[in-house]
Amino acid sequence: MSRAFRYRSTSEDQVSNPNQPGYGYPQDPGQNPYAQQPGAAPGQPAYGYPQQAMGAPMGAPAGYDPNAPYGYDAYGRPLSNKSKIVAGVLQLFIGGLGIGRFYTGHVGMGIAQLFTCGGMGIWSLVDGIIFLTSDSRTDKDGRVLRG
Repeated sequence: MSRAFRYRSTSEDQVSNPNQPGYGYPQDPGQNPYAQQPGAAPGQPAYGYPQQAMGAPMGAPAGYDPNAPYGYDAYGRPLSNKSKIVAGVLQLFIGGLGIGRFYTGHVGMGIAQLFTCGGMGIWSLVDGIIFLTSDSRTDKDGRVLRG
């Protein structure tokens, strides 16, 4: 005995009752579904409201950290707004002037490279290669350069 299988739509499963409120509305007119739950500690946020870090600017996503505005890398270190690729290319092509170091905010190292012509080109060449290949180069604030 074979039975034919027929798909049913969700509207066939749900019978609308005019005495019940629609989906998403409180069941009792005086009930607030987002109110403090019984037994919850005072001062805790009520259910249903998104959590946001204290001191975050308006419109910032939940979990916003002002110390890491560009997020974190895989090791939990904050990311910089500077790019390691830009810093490496600047260092390779005009590293004799210390431009890659000025870009990342290391002014002292940039001035040293400027006065030594990038260590006669060797320092700037090695520095540019390390900028491009290393994952631990940081900017002046200690944030890891983005790839």
